[in-house]
Amino acid sequence: MNKPEHVLVVDDSPDTLEVVRRNLTSAGYSVQTVSGVEEAIRTLNSAQVDLVITDLRMPKISGMDLIRHIRENHADTEVIMITGYASVPGAVTAMQTGAQEYLAKPFTDEELLQAVQRSVQRLRLRRAASGNGTVPSAARGILGESAPMKALGRDIGKAAQSSATVLILGESGTGKELVARAVHYSSDRASAPFIPVNCGGIPDGLLESELFGARKGAFTGAHESRPGFFQAAEGGSIFLDEIAELTLAMQAVLLRVLQDKVVFMVGAREPRKVDVRILAATNKRLETMVEKGEFREDLYYRINVIPLCLPPLRERTDDIPLLIRHFANRFAKEQGKPTPEFDDRVLQMFQTYAWPGNVRELENVVQRLVLMTESDVITAPELPELMRFSVSQSGNVRRSLAQVEAEHIQTVLASVAGNKTRAAAILGIDRKTLQNRLKA
Repeated sequence: MNKPEHVLVVDDSPDTLEVVRRNLTSAGYSVQTVSGVEEAIRTLNSAQVDLVITDLRMPKISGMDLIRHIRENHADTEVIMITGYASVPGAVTAMQTGAQEYLAKPFTDEELLQAVQRSVQRLRLRRAASGNGTVPSAARGILGESAPMKALGRDIGKAAQSSATVLILGESGTGKELVARAVHYSSDRASAPFIPVNCGGIPDGLLESELFGARKGAFTGAHESRPGFFQAAEGGSIFLDEIAELTLAMQAVLLRVLQDKVVFMVGAREPRKVDVRILAATNKRLETMVEKGEFREDLYYRINVIPLCLPPLRERTDDIPLLIRHFANRFAKEQGKPTPEFDDRVLQMFQTYAWPGNVRELENVVQRLVLMTESDVITAPELPELMRFSVSQSGNVRRSLAQVEAEHIQTVLASVAGNKTRAAAILGIDRKTLQNRLKA
């Protein structure tokens, strides 16, 4: 388990020291108390202190001077100012000097704990995003230490030990292909090919020949026999992304492959046996499609032997600092420039943003920030407009649904430099639907 954060409480009131110490110790923090600034500075110089809670008015040296000392000598330490002489100018001065939180006496136990929790969260975010925290290596390209991702990692390990069909479920941009690769390269098929196929990106008339191959003369332009993706994946795995986009006719063909382990090349009369593990993925609810008659029920049960569900980014926000650092390092290295730091406010905004495009959207945003930002620290005004608070946007409720949708589509398109395929994935629609919306 991680060590509890070390909190230093500085106040000339023994009663205040005891109340704060008791509450924070009960909450699981490591707490040390001192009655003056000089003793506090000695403690800061001799031990790792994560958070300082200091009174404003104390004999000899004030809490404001202590805050200034911390900011200039212990930049990685969070600060909370507490005082019985609360005023707006005092709060402003404390914030400008370097206190992230300001509590007026008398404060409740809940107010104290909430302020400490916010400070500790900022500290963890900053350390993780700056690389000072423990950043685990990406196993098979999947980065995440949150509870949902650890559970997913265990499920991937179990799926890799089997040869059964895997159905990977998750919103656009969550990393379904990474999971498919992790299953394949953790299995006993790792030395054989892994062939990814985007079922929604191949025209219906070509899909069968692309998947299963075609004999010479099978159709106009087939000047020679050509194997398909299934033959190329022999002994390994084929990843059928966007499987929900298959027509009912192609679903029937795929069902036969799963049942009989054979494929028919277009134009061939004899079947060809194949040894290929099928990994499928979709961001749609196949159960609903089955109820509507849009997806074969028998095929659904064939591919849904081992389901793996990817959590959306908004449900694994603890992983955001790790992902930020990973992407920032990568893009900075590509550009031959130092990796920028991320302001505390930016990290908070990243964690509260909904991320409709999930990890793919986060990657795009970090790439843009690394490419376009000249300063060493990325601040809130440099974020995409959609992520920033705007009084005009939040206050204007007299917009039609069509206007809101049009603005959102344009914003997403701008975030991916006009790439319609990526924009459609973020929006959760296909490219054709996006084109129709743009025309409208």
